[in-house]
Amino acid sequence: MRASRILTTALAVVALAPRVAWAQGGGEGGGGLYDINTGLSAWTLIVFAILVFVLGKYAWGPILRQVENREKGIQAALDEAAARLAEAAKLLDQHRDQLADARRQASELVAEGRSVGERVRKEIEDKARVEAQAIIERARTEIGRERDAALDMLRRESVELALAAASKLMRENLDQPKDRALVERYLGELGSGGGARA
Repeated sequence: MRASRILTTALAVVALAPRVAWAQGGGEGGGGLYDINTGLSAWTLIVFAILVFVLGKYAWGPILRQVENREKGIQAALDEAAARLAEAAKLLDQHRDQLADARRQASELVAEGRSVGERVRKEIEDKARVEAQAIIERARTEIGRERDAALDMLRRESVELALAAASKLMRENLDQPKDRALVERYLGELGSGGGARA
């Protein structure tokens, strides 16, 4: 309010100064182009000084403060932008590190999976090999038993055939247990390699 009163007064003085200077000059017309009117010059300097003072106090000060505040605000915004840029760069580096770590962990998991798969495959192959060997051994044992049973049955049938043939040849009834023992012993010697003596 006070500033607006002072500003109005200063403007009024500036507006009235030329009239007052004209009135002092007596209103005479003329004067040379290079004539200096000291009264008018004095009033012009006074009005200029008042105007500079008023503008300095009420216009330039607030304008300069606004410019400084604006400059500080821009500088603060630039500083904040730089801080955010630095933070973004830091976050980007962290993200890259995390991504590299995730890739490393993924490759480790893949390698571990391959290792586990290879170990399981070897275990399965070893187990299959052991089971196949056991099956082969059981088959050999079974074949041996079957062979022994077949040989035993062949011996008995051979004994029976030999007795029947001998009985037909001799046309007499021989003593069955003695003859059987004799033939079995003979076939046993043949089977063990002792038949060459007979």
